[in-house]
Amino acid sequence: MRAKQYWLKYLGAIITGLLLTVAGKVLATNVSLPTTPTPQINLVQAVVLGIVQGLTEFLPISSTGHLKFVSVLMGWGNPSIAFTASLELGSIAAVVWYFWKDIIQITVGAFKAIQTADYQSQNLQLLAGIALGTVPIAFCGLIIKLFVPGFENSPLRTLGAIAIASILMSVLLGLAENFGKRQRNFATLGLLDGVLMGLAQAMAIIPGISRSGSTLTAGLFMGLERATAARFSFLLAIPAIILTGLVELKDALEEGLGGDQLIPLMVGIFSAAIVSYAAIGWLLHYLQNRSTWIFVWYRLAFGVLLLVALMTGIVKNI
Repeated sequence: MRAKQYWLKYLGAIITGLLLTVAGKVLATNVSLPTTPTPQINLVQAVVLGIVQGLTEFLPISSTGHLKFVSVLMGWGNPSIAFTASLELGSIAAVVWYFWKDIIQITVGAFKAIQTADYQSQNLQLLAGIALGTVPIAFCGLIIKLFVPGFENSPLRTLGAIAIASILMSVLLGLAENFGKRQRNFATLGLLDGVLMGLAQAMAIIPGISRSGSTLTAGLFMGLERATAARFSFLLAIPAIILTGLVELKDALEEGLGGDQLIPLMVGIFSAAIVSYAAIGWLLHYLQNRSTWIFVWYRLAFGVLLLVALMTGIVKNI
């Protein structure tokens, strides 16, 4: 225990120093926000971005951050929010497909509980928790949509901000892994768990935070077993991703992603669905007997290497 605490203090000191010395320079002096329309996506790019979306949406490592980084690194420009968010339709198809039995069980069980006035039913508690847990991220998304029209080109969406968010989330996940009790299974979940995890999910409005990363971290802090935290995180994601995907698909069609861009969009969604399904199954199996440290180290390395790439000019801070 002392060795782990020492490691956490040492890592915290390193990260604090890194952020203080690098963050200001990267965010303030090296920002190159796009001033031209987002380039069109071809079939190859759509497949690659769909695969990246599928691999990263349900792993706690940030799909938005990786989609943007891969696109910029490959010289494809800054992908539009509409296109990348529309890829989430593939991910939601995968999660609904994977958890179809759970969805039916919770929904039917909740309605039966209402009919019999069994308000302590776990199915009813879970459904209510998921519904209430969706409110924070939906509210934040609505506020941004209505009152922050330039959010797509905001400094919060730059690669520098994504790198810093990745580093900070690696620390939080490490703390949750180290101090979480991991004593609660799926049978102990209730309404309050949905609300608390939903508040954590709202953090994912900031690119680089990772929706699955923030909810998994919250679940571990709440004392959930790793696989239980991941499973509930996936169920909680369903309404949020549906809302985001449908709204952004509408915007994608309005901004000209129809016609020649419609086929690449559909191909990207399909590839995202296949890879997302595989990623969900792998993660749930992995967390049955293994810790989240691999993701802690990955997020830390990704953030640090991204900052180095920005400082050395390998990629632009867009």
